[in-house]
Amino acid sequence: MAPPSAKLLVYASGHSACVRIAGRANFTSSIDFKMLLNGLVQKGYDCFVLDLSDCILMDSTFLGVLAGFGLKMTTPQNGEPQARPIQLLNPNQRIAELLENLGVAHLFKTVTRTEDVPGEPAVDTAPDGKEHSREEVTRNCLEAHRILMEIAPGNVSKFKEVAQFLAEDLKKTQTGP
Repeated sequence: MAPPSAKLLVYASGHSACVRIAGRANFTSSIDFKMLLNGLVQKGYDCFVLDLSDCILMDSTFLGVLAGFGLKMTTPQNGEPQARPIQLLNPNQRIAELLENLGVAHLFKTVTRTEDVPGEPAVDTAPDGKEHSREEVTRNCLEAHRILMEIAPGNVSKFKEVAQFLAEDLKKTQTGP
């Protein structure tokens, strides 16, 4: 049985979006998280706050997806600066240390606040019940770990074997038994 996915709630106002991540942010919720963020960008949102007040933990796949989005949002395109850095609201000590240890904390602005985030009422972005294929999950996990290794070369020793295993597994799922 797969571990329960994080619950994702969106608050939106103007060009700003706040995504509250509650529970365990892991590989099972990382695909929906990536689709949600990309969809918000396509709708014109360019200022992001990720409320981690209720996020218990973040695994390396979810963190890789988050880091990839942080990189995308801070990398200049066509000589123009991208949107403001993503704000991480109230990450717990474990998550903050993980961001620092994996060399991706610089992609985000960490904010600690006690008041609620303003915006429209939250919209629950629960997945439509569609399960992602093994190939899709494996591809997402591989991409997330490659991003972590590209951003911080020190992560290569941490994730090289994981990435190799995932690449081999992906090849098997594509060619069949």
